[in-house]
Amino acid sequence: MHLDVQDLRNFYYRSALGRQAQKALRRQLLQVWPEAKGQKVAGFGFAVPLLRPYLADARRVVGLMPGPQGVMPWPPGMPNVSVLCDETLWPIETGHVDKLVVLHGLETSEQPSALLDECFRVLGPGGKALFIVPNRAGLWSRSDKTPFGYGRPYTLGQLEDQLKKHNFMPEQHITALYQPPSRKRFWMKTGPMWERLGGSVSMIMAGGVLMVEASKRVQAPSGPSARVRVRSPLEVLGGAEAKPKPV
Repeated sequence: MHLDVQDLRNFYYRSALGRQAQKALRRQLLQVWPEAKGQKVAGFGFAVPLLRPYLADARRVVGLMPGPQGVMPWPPGMPNVSVLCDETLWPIETGHVDKLVVLHGLETSEQPSALLDECFRVLGPGGKALFIVPNRAGLWSRSDKTPFGYGRPYTLGQLEDQLKKHNFMPEQHITALYQPPSRKRFWMKTGPMWERLGGSVSMIMAGGVLMVEASKRVQAPSGPSARVRVRSPLEVLGGAEAKPKPV
């Protein structure tokens, strides 16, 4: 069940808690991908709040928003780069994307397997994807006051297993949103501190979201056509003195 684009916009752009969440997720994203100069960057679901740092130098940025969610123009005051699409049929050529961010897309999809196939299709050789999902062990997945309380939360093992089944190779994972999903003054004021201390408090308080970076795995060719005859070392070293083998 996809959330409505208006609810997502109101959370990330019109609420203090949403702005803090956006800042925390973007900070972690930039640690993984500091830049995307000359590259093609796509975001699926409601990933546009995280894509702004790439607008200046990326070759192209596109925000893909699924039909059940709805679409909004983005970025404000600039040429629109967001588009409404079927969640399993994107208007992007095969192998066209260098970096892909999926936020509020996988956990709310009714066809997660087909969605991951589409993610795989659009990524080019060496392409990377960052999947951001609610953490089953975190507080954010237990509260319906934020978008992370909807859909299917994941454990790290569940997410990585699902990615591997669709030919993605998980490379690294990060957790974020250590502050509780509360609008109370104390938690809002100390939120940035909890994010900075996230690694050291992870044994006590689980992060609200999991962020897994994965690369597109291209399998080596197999079958009779892929077999290559390897010459025996004796054939190579024997040279002209080697006795010819009968045909």
